[in-house]
Amino acid sequence: MNSRNSSPNADAFHAPADTDAALRPTRILNSDHPEIRACAREIAGNEIKNPVKTAVKLYYAVRDGIRYDPYCPFYLPEHYRADNVLRSGRGFCISKAGLLCALGRACGIPSRLGFADVRNHLSTRQLLDYLGSDLFVFHGYTEFFLQGGWVKATPAFNKELCLRHRVSPLDFDGKKDSVFQPYNSEHKPYMEYVKYRGEYDDIPVDEIVNAWKKAYGTERVQSWIAHMEKKRNTSPRSFDAEDVFSG
Repeated sequence: MNSRNSSPNADAFHAPADTDAALRPTRILNSDHPEIRACAREIAGNEIKNPVKTAVKLYYAVRDGIRYDPYCPFYLPEHYRADNVLRSGRGFCISKAGLLCALGRACGIPSRLGFADVRNHLSTRQLLDYLGSDLFVFHGYTEFFLQGGWVKATPAFNKELCLRHRVSPLDFDGKKDSVFQPYNSEHKPYMEYVKYRGEYDDIPVDEIVNAWKKAYGTERVQSWIAHMEKKRNTSPRSFDAEDVFSG
């Protein structure tokens, strides 16, 4: 797990001399898992030899095929393991970005994770109360190395969720960054990038949990973990049924 460039601008990225680490499977991003490999081949289809078209197809498959759930377990490596996320069909931004990264590697596309802190002005009342903040620390996205440079892809929010929150779903063409819009379709503040945390070749679970304890309070984070363990690591709430709140 090694952080690289922390610049928010895509054209500031330069390909590393060696992208091997962005192609190798890891314990979490297990791109060599049979289910991940089979899924990647199925999604890519006849475009498997075209990295840009393949990356686009993978993006939409994860964006809309894995439902966004911010209450998924988060504190162990297996919670983010690509085959587990694929099998569950649910995940939050980091787990969805990790799955997309693993699928990219399974197709031979150098892929890595990027992280940023974002201030979310459009959420649910229940989620904001749960976090005690509108700052989402360690928001995760994927970066593909395509046509000589790194391109951001943000698969977090599925289409149905975006429409419910009156936000246009993020598109991705494999050529330019796909990042959150500052305003929603009603011109209300939506998402603000506050801090870029850099790029990683794997998901830094301990670093993420420690950052959340610092941002939200150790007691609060420990209470989430305790509740999830009582629920046997299932999602303790139904995000889809919560009240949309625009702050």
